[in-house]
Amino acid sequence: MNDATADKSGSESAIDPRLLEILVCPVTKTVLEYDRANQELISRAAKLAYPIRNGIPIMLAEEARRLED
Repeated sequence: MNDATADKSGSESAIDPRLLEILVCPVTKTVLEYDRANQELISRAAKLAYPIRNGIPIMLAEEARRLED
């Protein structure tokens, strides 16, 4: 396991920065913010948080968590 895939606890949680550069929200096509603590990709425009499971972003609106205003 390398620094790109391991956090302090040693679990697989970091996402490849190159992937973050190309991913956009599937609903709004806007940039995403990486929330490392919650393992989510945040779309402020759509007010959705897409989960990251086992290092893989789940980019489905029906899987995303709605953000509070």
